[in-house]
Amino acid sequence: MREIDITEYCLDFIDKQEKRVSDKFFQLVLVMEELKVVHSNFVKKLQNTKFYELRIKAGNEYRVIVFAIDHLNFSESTKAVCLNGFIKKSTKDYSKAIKEAERVLEEYLKNGRL
Repeated sequence: MREIDITEYCLDFIDKQEKRVSDKFFQLVLVMEELKVVHSNFVKKLQNTKFYELRIKAGNEYRVIVFAIDHLNFSESTKAVCLNGFIKKSTKDYSKAIKEAERVLEEYLKNGRL
């Protein structure tokens, strides 16, 4: 249904997390691949951006993977790319993560992918 690509930046982030977080991430990637509509507890549009976030709840913190899609509406997308991740401690963390995602996406597109 949907092709998911994962950048090295995202994989590096996931590899540094505990096994439980890594397992949840890959489980949610499978859900995104298989289901057209994914519950907003897991995938949510980031306001005023072209990105969505994948929310991974582990303990009291969210590990969030920011990714871009090939369609404005995630439900209609056929391709998505997990760009980078961060641990959400406050809403201020988003602006830094979004800037990083923009940089990673630019590099990703420059290499002829997506």
